[in-house]
Amino acid sequence: MSLDLSHLVGAAQGYRELARAALAARLAERAIDAEQRAAHGFAWVATSVAALEAVVGWLDSNHGGTTLDRNVATLAFAETLGQLVGGLPMGQNELFRPADLGLGQAARDLAAASAALLDADHAATRLTVAEALAEGLWPSESFDDGELNAIRDQFRKFTDAEILPHAHKWHLANDLIPDATVTAMAELGTFGVCIPEEFGGLGLSKLVMCLVTEELSRGWIGAGSLGTRSEIAGELIATGGTAEQKAHWLPKIASGEVLPTAVFTEPDVGSDLGSLQTRARIDGGHWVIDGAKNWITHASRSDLMTLLCRTLPDAKGYAGLSMLLVPKPRGTQTDPFPAKGMSGSEIEVLGYRGMREYALQFDAMQAPADALLGGEQGQGFKQLMRTFEGARIQTAARAVGVARRALELGLDYALTRKQFGQPIVQFPRVSDKLAMSLTDFVLSRELSYAAARAKDSGKRCDIEAGMAKLLAARCAWANADAALQIHGGNGYALEYEISRVLCDARILNIFEGAAEIQAQVIARGLLDGRN
Repeated sequence: MSLDLSHLVGAAQGYRELARAALAARLAERAIDAEQRAAHGFAWVATSVAALEAVVGWLDSNHGGTTLDRNVATLAFAETLGQLVGGLPMGQNELFRPADLGLGQAARDLAAASAALLDADHAATRLTVAEALAEGLWPSESFDDGELNAIRDQFRKFTDAEILPHAHKWHLANDLIPDATVTAMAELGTFGVCIPEEFGGLGLSKLVMCLVTEELSRGWIGAGSLGTRSEIAGELIATGGTAEQKAHWLPKIASGEVLPTAVFTEPDVGSDLGSLQTRARIDGGHWVIDGAKNWITHASRSDLMTLLCRTLPDAKGYAGLSMLLVPKPRGTQTDPFPAKGMSGSEIEVLGYRGMREYALQFDAMQAPADALLGGEQGQGFKQLMRTFEGARIQTAARAVGVARRALELGLDYALTRKQFGQPIVQFPRVSDKLAMSLTDFVLSRELSYAAARAKDSGKRCDIEAGMAKLLAARCAWANADAALQIHGGNGYALEYEISRVLCDARILNIFEGAAEIQAQVIARGLLDGRN
């Protein structure tokens, strides 16, 4: 089928603008929290349209693409437009329908504009895509940049050799990523990708960060996520630190000598950071910290905590928060928290292992007098907000890597497992899963790259980052679920890698801002006219 992509994208963009106007009219009379379904549905509409735009950009950058590229694009447009006019999945049992925003006629108009695509039977296209995968073909991923292609190739080879053969064993044993592997990752520059060269980093782009994270996460989300802590700490210090803090900490983070951990979340405080209660005060030339933190990743084997706490107790909400750079001794298996005034207990989790999660308690723990990020109190929330865009883009890249690994596992099993005298890949319900998993993977990958490019351009991109994370997290879970279904009962057995990938995929919709938070950010931003 020959696609007029400009016509289809234009029709989808028009539908998005009608949805925006309909939501704005509602919110003129009611608060956004009272219209969450409508607001979040609009965010999903806008995200879906942005993904189609990203696919067009991908084809254009590849001179129209290969036959497989064009077939994937056909499926991407057919499915996405079908969802826009019929029902967009915001969750497993939450579909946003056009009627939720009074868009019945707009949906019918979009369906009419897309009729040739929506009315077609795409079974043959799905089969062709699945056959291409079975032959070892993948959609285009090359950049018009030799350095980017070389970086992807370098990290893919490293992942294939050093992560994939061991990841499932590490997961089942709940082991930390071995020190030797962390050292090897550091030697590749994993922890200093975006840290400026003057401070020992590589000084590269967020797009490079995406490639590195995607490839490592394809091997194991824990490996890809290890760099997230350095990304957050590096950006916090590079954008908000004093000259002395930058000179002291950034080279050590970039080299992997210092492994940081982000210490933000508290018990009973999820996304409402303005309600944080952990406190710090100056006493005798040092900071004294009291309180509790929860869901702190890699807390034991880390050397530096970027700790968000309340230093101005009389200031309300966010205004009283400050960011402290708190050094700590690295824990061991027998003594995970040797720092005086600090203790912790492990939170056992389904997946996302390799670094471990902890609940932390601080009882008069001391930090140096110069620990205050930027040397100014009350700036912690603003400093943290500046890192959200990069962290969410990186989380989208983690999801893209997990989504690809799920597809690889599903494909491999479908090719080797025989039932009724033939490989199960030959059954349409199996090949359809593979074809649509690949389609979702490309949509998410290209939207993530688009968000990274937006960040690299220097513009505010909280909307783009939120969209990338929103879509990629859904893709990772859907692909993992489909791949496990392809495995049948074997997929439920711990010995099969897909059981781990499913558990790992589930967290992506929650951390770095849950899907509902992303949708809220997207809706607010678009209504404010930021895009």
